[in-house]
Amino acid sequence: MSLEATIAEDLKRAMKNKDELRVSCLRMLKTSLKRKRVEVNRDLTDEEIQAVIASSIRQGQEAAEEFKAGGRADLAGKEEAEIRILYEYLPRQLDPEEIDGVLREIIAESGAKGPKDLGKVMKEAMSRLAGKAQGKEVNERARRLLS
Repeated sequence: MSLEATIAEDLKRAMKNKDELRVSCLRMLKTSLKRKRVEVNRDLTDEEIQAVIASSIRQGQEAAEEFKAGGRADLAGKEEAEIRILYEYLPRQLDPEEIDGVLREIIAESGAKGPKDLGKVMKEAMSRLAGKAQGKEVNERARRLLS
């Protein structure tokens, strides 16, 4: 079953169970997927769907931070709950040590020497870690390893 079909089935199940948070989250995700499908004018691959999900997670994290800064813990909690739901549709996320291991491999293979080689390292890292780690975290870890 494709990832998009799984999301549709989970939405139906959430509607039957009257799980309002999950229904709301999955409807927003389906809307994002539809928008992307119209943009590329074809059906999406599972990798493209995962990229849309990762983007939604990133937006949710930024919104949660803004809500916390604005003293709205209730809204921040809702965003964080939605983020947990979205993570269910991505492959298992790598922990920091696993990300560092992949980055060290890439740095050794590419011969990167310092911060000026960050672009070369990030290009390869994001192709290897797509869907398994957030780009922001990979970038921060790559910068630390290259400095």
